[in-house]
Amino acid sequence: MTTQEKTKKVVLITGASSGIGEATARLLARQGLQVVLGARRTDRLETIVSEIRDKGGAAEYRTLDVTSLEDMQAFVEFAKDKFGHLDVLVNNAGLMPLSKLEVLKVDEWNRMIDVNIRGVLHGIAAALPTFKQQQSGQFMNLSSIGGHNVYPTAAVYCATKFAVWAISEGLRQESPDIRVTVISPGNTESELVNTISDAEAAQWVEEFRGSAIPADAIARAIAFAIEQPADVDVNEIIVRPIGQSG
Repeated sequence: MTTQEKTKKVVLITGASSGIGEATARLLARQGLQVVLGARRTDRLETIVSEIRDKGGAAEYRTLDVTSLEDMQAFVEFAKDKFGHLDVLVNNAGLMPLSKLEVLKVDEWNRMIDVNIRGVLHGIAAALPTFKQQQSGQFMNLSSIGGHNVYPTAAVYCATKFAVWAISEGLRQESPDIRVTVISPGNTESELVNTISDAEAAQWVEEFRGSAIPADAIARAIAFAIEQPADVDVNEIIVRPIGQSG
């Protein structure tokens, strides 16, 4: 590993096989950062990493299930083995199977809690010891506009995103040597809508999607927070389409 490679930031991204995670990986790689992509769809990761490398970027990938603490820890160790250090973890993996509470889709509630909350906690548990040891590092945790407002059909989803904000704020206060940023996207193009099995909720979201901004808009916000000087902590960024009311 060259001296230049050692000085380039290493960024780990969960849920990197599509949407915001993929857009972030591509943008940061174009900016010269070293990216490590994690998700369950290895075929997608392989394609994205290959395309990044073809354009001169530095990228690696590993199959990742964020609901497994052991898998998340292995993901962090994989990145350190490949690039020698760790600078940023983007906790991006998430699910959004919306439905009214009365429909009682309890399995979907539990899955959202596992991915959206436990997944973030597992990321923190995996990377925090390294960040504490080196007295530097940054967590980039993806919440949502649903972490600020509650909508019909989205009670559980919003609860998980409120939790991401609360966990991040607690981490920030406890860790003065570590940067913690919450990114809260509004209506954004992604595959999250594909996880909705409830017909009523799916129809509402389909009508709402007309004003969606591209995932790259969120990637640029993430890049902005990362590129700030070491003594500057951008705590939260809300990014949404012009005119989105909530």
